[in-house]
Amino acid sequence: MEVILKSEVAKLGGRGDLVRVSDGYARNYLLPRKLAIPATASSKKAIEQMKAAALRREAKLKSDAEQLAGLMKDLTVTVAEKAGENDQLFGSVTSKTIAEELAKQGYTIDRHRVEIAQPIRMLGEHQVTLNLHHGVSTLIKVVVVKVE
Repeated sequence: MEVILKSEVAKLGGRGDLVRVSDGYARNYLLPRKLAIPATASSKKAIEQMKAAALRREAKLKSDAEQLAGLMKDLTVTVAEKAGENDQLFGSVTSKTIAEELAKQGYTIDRHRVEIAQPIRMLGEHQVTLNLHHGVSTLIKVVVVKVE
């Protein structure tokens, strides 16, 4: 029996894949758990349309991310933090702090997309990577200054 997978199934395939399985496996496992639907002409056509729409959506997201990376490549973010002697911060500058500062400048970036190589615990300039999309990232400069 041919079925179209609705979600990832281990050792069988991914979402939208057309696979051939035994009738019993399809009737007793895949179909009752809503992991697959029977492969009919209409369902095959619907899956092809969904895949095409997903590819278009993914291409648009990637082009938007590349455009945003071009705008942000020379961006400098200034963060004011409390520091003690030897220019050492009392805490550290986190990805959340950087995301909030970016939001103040008009860029909405999720804090999980901000990648800090090493914890920022000193005053000065630091390089931070923003992962905007799969395969699209940019470096920004983060300047940590002492709050007065």
